[in-house]
Amino acid sequence: MCSRNLVLMLAALSLVVTLAACSSSGQSSDEGGKDQAGKDEQAQKQRPSEKAAGGKKEPSREEPPKMTKEAKGKQVAPTKGKGQRKVANRLEPPKDKTLKLTIPEMKQIEDDTIPTGKGTNEALFRDHAAVHLRDTGFPWQRTANVYIAGHRIGFPGTDSNLAFYDLEDLKDGDKVYLEDAEGREYTYEVFGKLVVEPANLSVLRPIKGKNIVSLQTCTLPDYTNRVIYRAVLRDVKT
Repeated sequence: MCSRNLVLMLAALSLVVTLAACSSSGQSSDEGGKDQAGKDEQAQKQRPSEKAAGGKKEPSREEPPKMTKEAKGKQVAPTKGKGQRKVANRLEPPKDKTLKLTIPEMKQIEDDTIPTGKGTNEALFRDHAAVHLRDTGFPWQRTANVYIAGHRIGFPGTDSNLAFYDLEDLKDGDKVYLEDAEGREYTYEVFGKLVVEPANLSVLRPIKGKNIVSLQTCTLPDYTNRVIYRAVLRDVKT
């Protein structure tokens, strides 16, 4: 009888120890998740400062910021421009309308290929640093608004990753360079900044007698509006 009671006591003790071990393991796992979340949040906060100190598209040990669901759900740019009728050209238009963009004051933008497409073309905006909005102007025209939009955060592993993150570091007088498929270089100079609601399409219009480039991305932290920097054409090298 005593032997039986001893066995029962040992079984009960074993069960208590097992339950305690599970509880401890679960608590440890939860705390580990919280620690990792804290590290991820810290990495997010550190990323912009690290980026400012680095070169173009250099790999980082820290995980780059990821696009939020809210950002993914918002259209990057207006669908397209309204086109320009009977626009006089400064130079003969190239057959290939692809552009290349360089902005020395922006860490990620150097000799980036800029295709032309609609603001709803998710693939173009994912795979490229920026997109020239369809039916807006081109640099070889006398009067034009060359409207170029890009992601603020973008997608890791693609050219859109942090492409226009530092757009708001630009200042009046900073240079913007476009190159066409014929190798002609167009030098623009920043002269102004606008912040508008997504429904405001007036920013697509050209300025009479001027050839400008408009650089647009989303505002932070909520991607609610659009911030646009404008630069005017100063020189053309053929």
